[in-house]
Amino acid sequence: MKKGIFGLLAVLALLALSCSNKAPAPEQPGKPRVAFVYIGPPGDGGYTYQHDQGRKYMEAQLGIKADVVQSVPEGADAEHVIADLAQNHDIVFTTSFGYMDSTLAVAKRYPKVIFMHCSGYKTAPNMGTYFGKNYQGSYLAGIVAGKMTKKNIIGYVGAFPIPEVIYNINAYALGVQTVNPKAKIYVVWTNTWFDPSTERQAAESLLDKGADVLQAYQDSPATLQAAAERGAYAGGNDSDMSRYAPKNYLTNPVWNWGPYYTKVVEAVENKTWTNTPYEGSLADGTVTIAPLGSDVPASVKALVEAAKAKIIAGQLHVFAGPIMDASGKVAVPAGENLPLADILKMNWFVKGVVGTIPAPAAQ
Repeated sequence: MKKGIFGLLAVLALLALSCSNKAPAPEQPGKPRVAFVYIGPPGDGGYTYQHDQGRKYMEAQLGIKADVVQSVPEGADAEHVIADLAQNHDIVFTTSFGYMDSTLAVAKRYPKVIFMHCSGYKTAPNMGTYFGKNYQGSYLAGIVAGKMTKKNIIGYVGAFPIPEVIYNINAYALGVQTVNPKAKIYVVWTNTWFDPSTERQAAESLLDKGADVLQAYQDSPATLQAAAERGAYAGGNDSDMSRYAPKNYLTNPVWNWGPYYTKVVEAVENKTWTNTPYEGSLADGTVTIAPLGSDVPASVKALVEAAKAKIIAGQLHVFAGPIMDASGKVAVPAGENLPLADILKMNWFVKGVVGTIPAPAAQ
């Protein structure tokens, strides 16, 4: 009981101190009042950083100032933060999967407030969801990795064993296999989105196995930094992380949330908002990849650009059969494309991925 009370007090204190201007945004007559809830700090260099860049873009486009609460733990405490924001905002963006149930609970209590939840699947009349096909970017990053490995040992640092991370690992592996079917992708789980120390330990364990290329589905650049210290190549996640290790960087998927956030706020303002789930892609620019690293040859860049163009044109589907799972069974038959609904609940590895998928730890 005490732990819960102190956790609540900590979150309420965070709410008071963590807004974008250290105080609630001033009233802006005629403009929607907007708030964001972040899982990490905007300075994480990855996931939260990109959401924050999207917020800033939206603010500049619409001439408004949003409130921000950062580093809010997923779970019960998040519900208190979201509910507090709902009392004096028109739109609340909750930007992490683990906020889903908390967002839904608050949405039911505040039917006049619009809630937008990132990466989830539950909706309500006043609650929508949004995410994107970042696995398209992971596939392209895999092409680069497959060409850059010399040992055919690639390491992948994954956050949680949930579908979002699993389908990105698989897409990456499929990209690798298009250019290097001999390569193996070894997965280590951290059970955290943002813990640079834990992420580094996972990366180092993969380097100890002989990996000469690493990829991470994490919020910090720790994997990239660990790889650079050992002379290996690596890609990060969510944001262009080349600045953390420019000589060792390859590429990774990048989010571009600004135009979408602008569109949502405008729709609420114009009373045209709906709760239709949004799934961005390479085609609409919500998903892209960072510029390829300086060591990546022009021939590899050409392969990536060709694959990217085919994905955008609808001529290449990342999860097009035939695809074998890690046990050697047919997971996607030849001539079929795995439906998006099945991608979003993926709980199996493709052939060539080495690792286990345990039950997800609490997020």
